[in-house]
Formats: sequence, C-alpha cells, structure tokens
Amino acid sequence: MTLNPQCESVETSQGVPLSVTGVAQCKIMKADELLHTASEQFLGKTVKEIKSTILQTLEGHLRAILGTLTVEEVYRDRDQFAALVREVAAPDVGRMGIEILSFTIKDVYDNVQYLTSLGKAQTASVKRDADAGVAEANRDAGIREAECMKSSMDIKYSTDTKIEDNSRMFKLQKANFNQEVNTAKAQAQLAYELQAAKIRQKIRNEEIQIEVVERRKQIEIETQEVMRKEKELNATVKLPAEAESYKMQMLAEGRGTQTIQKAHAESERIKLIGMAEASAIGSIGKADAERMRMKANVYKQYGDAAIMSLVLEALPKIAAEVAAPLAKTDEIVLIGGQDNMTGEITRLVSQIPPAVSALTGVNLSKVLGKIPGATQNNTVAPVK
Repeated sequence: MTLNPQCESVETSQGVPLSVTGVAQCKIMKADELLHTASEQFLGKTVKEIKSTILQTLEGHLRAILGTLTVEEVYRDRDQFAALVREVAAPDVGRMGIEILSFTIKDVYDNVQYLTSLGKAQTASVKRDADAGVAEANRDAGIREAECMKSSMDIKYSTDTKIEDNSRMFKLQKANFNQEVNTAKAQAQLAYELQAAKIRQKIRNEEIQIEVVERRKQIEIETQEVMRKEKELNATVKLPAEAESYKMQMLAEGRGTQTIQKAHAESERIKLIGMAEASAIGSIGKADAERMRMKANVYKQYGDAAIMSLVLEALPKIAAEVAAPLAKTDEIVLIGGQDNMTGEITRLVSQIPPAVSALTGVNLSKVLGKIPGATQNNTVAPVK
C-alpha cells in the first residue's frame, strides 16, 4: 500500500517551521508470527483504518526526527533524512506486522521564506564560485596563452635574430668584396688617368714649344711692321703736320698782333669818353654847388624872414598832406565835457611847432615872435 505522511509547520532544531510530505510503500509481512500479529492488530478494521493507523505512526516519527534536524540538513540530504525516518519507524510498524518497503521525502517547504532565502544565498554563493571559477579559468587561459605567445615570440625573435645575423654577415662579406672590387677599379682608373695626364702633359709641352716659336716669329713680323708704319707715318703725317703747325703759328702771331692793336685803340677811345663824361659831371656838380651857395647867401642876407616865408609857403602843403587821411572820415567825436574838449584842441595845436621844427629845423615860435605886432603866448584862446 502507498501512504503519504505529511507534517505541516513542524519546528526544526533551529525553531524554523517546516512542512514535509513523504511517500511510504508498506505491506503486511507473510511470516506466520508477524502475520498473526497483524491479524490481531487489524482484525475487523477496514483498509482505510489500517492506512490511517500506519500513517499516524509514520507521521509521528517524521515529526520527532524533524525536530532534531536543522533546515539545511533536511533540505540538503533528503535521502539520509528519509532513511533515518524509516529506520526509526520500522520497529514500531513491524510490531504491527507491517513492513516499510521504502520511504522518500516528496517535498519540503515553509511559509516564512526561509528556504527561499537559503536558496538565494546558495545561488549567490554558487554564482560567486562560478564567477570565480570562470575568472580563474580565464586567468589560467590567459597565462597559458601568454606563455604560448611568449614561447612563440621567443622562437620568432630567435629565428629573426639568426636571419639578421646571417643577413649582416652576408652584407659584410658583400661589402668587403665590393670594397676590393672598387679599390681595384679605382687603382686602375687612377693609373689610367695618371698615364693619360702624362701623355697630355707631353703633348702640351710640345704645343707650348710650337706656340713659343710662332710667337717669336709673330713678334719679329710685328716689329718690322711697326718700323714700316713709323716710317710711313713720318712721311705722310708728321712732316706735313709740322709744316701745317708752322703755318698756323705764323698766322696766329699775325692775328694776335692785329688784335692787340685793336684793343689798344678801343681802350684809348673808352678812356677819352670817360674823361669827357667825368668833365661834364664835374661841371654839372660845380653848377649845382654854385646855385646852392648863391641860394644860401640869399637866405643869409634875408635872414629869418626869408626862411619864415618859405616855411609859411610850405605849411599849406604840410597841412594838406596831414589832413589827407581825415578827408575820408565822415565824423569825429570827442568824448568828454567842455573842459576836456578845449584841452584836447589845445594839445593838438601845441604839437604843430615841434613838428615844423622836426621837419625844417626852424623854431616856429621864435620866428612868429619876431613878426611885428605878433606876441608869443603859451595859452590858446578858447574855441567857441
């Protein structure tokens, strides 16, 4: 028969309420003694009552064992938990003539989310361990890859080094060969150029000797030509030039004598004209001086009266010249009282005698004082 023992909200050793569901397979033992015992226990009972009796026994042991374990022990090792329940319950149900063929834990759960939290922690731990494992694996893979790369690069660099060494040795050997070849070529070229230079030098020496001989002959020819041209020049140019020079000298001497004579004649003419002009100027000057002397004698005979007459004759002209600018003036205004106007007129009139004295040298006041009937007074009658 199949039984499903259940325990709900049974506290574990940690006080966490758990609910556990199990599955048990049971049968009646066939041994005579055990069969007799089973008959005594279940005689007159129905199958349901028999199952209920066995189920209660299993559930009781399940609760008892669950209270001695932790949640982790129940959850992580269900087989051990089921074996422990079967081991503890087997003697009791055996005394009822019942044998437990198998007992397994079907489900374990709780209503306080303990298993869920435990699962999260376990999940996180597992995930952490997995990440760490992945990181370690990647690290190991990277290390291994780096080691492989290092080995590969070491081999590559070693190979490249050998190649470069061989290439360098080849280039050095080739350079040595080229140097020997170039040295031989240079020596051959220098020897060729030296021999060619010697030959050219000999040829040039011969050419110079030829040029020297030619130059000497050319100099002799040019010397003869110069002598010939000199004689020709002497005959065709020098002698006629000397004759022409003598002719020109004679003509120049004749023209010079003629020019000197003309210059003497012109000088004499100018001298006579100057003497005549000087005599005329002297005569004119003497006449003017005599006229002035006679005028002075006349003035001296007449005395101050004559001078006064001349001054009086000149005064209108002087007054006209002085008044010429005033003729263009429309109006003259004297600012001040009657006394000031009289004083200004008196001052203006008193400046006339000094002006006449400065222009003619005649003291007008003294001359007027000598006129019969005239009196000298320092005051001027007031103008009405």
